[in-house]
Amino acid sequence: MPDFDAIIIGTGQAGPSLAFRLAGDGMKVAIVERRLIGGTCVNTGCTPTKAMVASAYAARIARRAAEYGVTIGSEVGVDMRRVKARRDAIVAASRDGLTTALGEAANITLYRGHARFSSPRTLEVGSERLGAPRIFINVGGRALVPEIPGVDEVPYLTNASMMDLDVLPRHLVIVGGSYIGLEFGQMYRRFGSEVTILEMGPRLVAREDEDVSAAIQDMVEEEGAHVRLSAKCVRFTRRGDDIVAQVDCDAGAREIIGSHLLLAVGRRPNTDDLGLDKAGVRCDERGYIVVDDRLQTTAPGVWALGDCNGKGAFTHTAYNDFEIVAANLLDHEPRGVGERPTAYALYTDPPLGRVGMTLAQARASGRRVLVGERPMTRVARAVEKGETLGFLRILVDGDSKEILGASLLGAGCDEAVHAVLDLMAAKAPYTVMRRAMHIHPTVSELLPTVLGDLKPVS
Repeated sequence: MPDFDAIIIGTGQAGPSLAFRLAGDGMKVAIVERRLIGGTCVNTGCTPTKAMVASAYAARIARRAAEYGVTIGSEVGVDMRRVKARRDAIVAASRDGLTTALGEAANITLYRGHARFSSPRTLEVGSERLGAPRIFINVGGRALVPEIPGVDEVPYLTNASMMDLDVLPRHLVIVGGSYIGLEFGQMYRRFGSEVTILEMGPRLVAREDEDVSAAIQDMVEEEGAHVRLSAKCVRFTRRGDDIVAQVDCDAGAREIIGSHLLLAVGRRPNTDDLGLDKAGVRCDERGYIVVDDRLQTTAPGVWALGDCNGKGAFTHTAYNDFEIVAANLLDHEPRGVGERPTAYALYTDPPLGRVGMTLAQARASGRRVLVGERPMTRVARAVEKGETLGFLRILVDGDSKEILGASLLGAGCDEAVHAVLDLMAAKAPYTVMRRAMHIHPTVSELLPTVLGDLKPVS
């Protein structure tokens, strides 16, 4: 049995970075991957979807060319095979580069296969048996398939199988009006599909403030997508080549007939076939591995990083997990998950940049909250680009003067939000940014202005 100083299960965002760091520190490292090097982000998540968002944005701008005084012809066509080929080339370059780096790195051995614990310190990978005093679980997650009658009787797509699609759906029906569903819904509407988004709740992206949800709904509907709220799916059936979603909702038709069906109702961790019980690793009721603030599991010498630990479902949180583990294990620098604020983006166009509390959460916190807001119609950079949807909102603790959170919906806000995030990470008072000189013309230049016009939250 080959013995290692450390074994890493999974090559998602945290795994390879940790492998390189451990190996660079002189450890003998095994890293195991059962499927695609790079995990969700590289293969079926961030990289391919944002490449497609870029293609959809190009189609949208081409159709709006006349608004900018540009003439390009009467018809704008989208070749989905070329869209897919561009996306696949970007993915392949990233995956192949990482595969080569792992294969050539000193002190790292790459194993291909499914890893399962056989004891607290050993793993089986096919016919191989590997042992190490430190084991790091980085197995990610997969799309959740809801238990709706008929779902197994119709062809359906998930965020992963959407990557195999090289045709334009006539009518894409999406179950789930949150982050994944909205990104795919907007992009395929821009490609030219009819799109219907079915959301069981009373509004889209329910974790956001109500006015954010309303603005996003207005945005996708303005582009021609159909949004059905309070739509509880009753059953899926086939009708010839079509897929019929029978729904129970407050208004509208009780049947939606589509050519393709995308299920975007959440994700589940890949922890159900790892033999975790043999290692003494405990999971919660949803299957997420239970970890402490330093990402150690209930089994000594075993850590869990990335989507499988329930501490964040993003590439950036997975990478931060790596940094936390490396800091504690190698640098003797105490770091924990509790230090990082909630931060993410919704990559619709325009995007939503989010950090910290929402307005509703701030109200419920019992603090004396101040809020600054500005519509994107009053942001010069947005006006110049012809992209004035959305608004800027920053929340401040009226006593400590620390920033509590921000919801920035508008052009460039997935980047602008980092100015707020950095200030929050530094625990600096909002007056630091208020007095800063930002560059004109940008979206970020309005953040000090927003902070100069704070009002009490009613």
